Amino acid sequence: MDELAAVALDPDPLPFARLVKRTPAGELRELMHSVQRRRVLDDLLGRMPDVFRADRAGSLAAVIHWRIGDRPDGAVDTYQMVISGGACVLSPAVDRDPTLTLTLGAVDFLSMVTGNAHAVMLVMRGRLKTRGDLALTAKFPTLFDPPKA
Repeated sequence: MDELAAVALDPDPLPFARLVKRTPAGELRELMHSVQRRRVLDDLLGRMPDVFRADRAGSLAAVIHWRIGDRPDGAVDTYQMVISGGACVLSPAVDRDPTLTLTLGAVDFLSMVTGNAHAVMLVMRGRLKTRGDLALTAKFPTLFDPPKA
């Protein structure tokens, strides 16, 4: 678990994506139940603007709320992503009404943002819940190029 936490904070996302791919779900769950959870989430979500594809977003203006479950206390961590003017900005402050809300468990979140699980498959399996703009739901996965493990 210490290796997972250390690699998650590495500025190069590819080593973490590879580690997530080969790590059993139980160990990933342990990481996301540890004191490292918030740092890992902050770091991974903080990297999303770096893999954002403004050329695919066009004139899109949207507010996306990420709801990441499986906290040890039963609550969820919520983050806000604002896409506007070809930019993507992330914040732990949730102060705007969402265009789209994405709700998923912590291990599925790790898998999705590291390119080890596809959002469409997670939706089909009922592991990623979406609420809001259906057109944005379909387009959202194409707006990012996560690392390929």
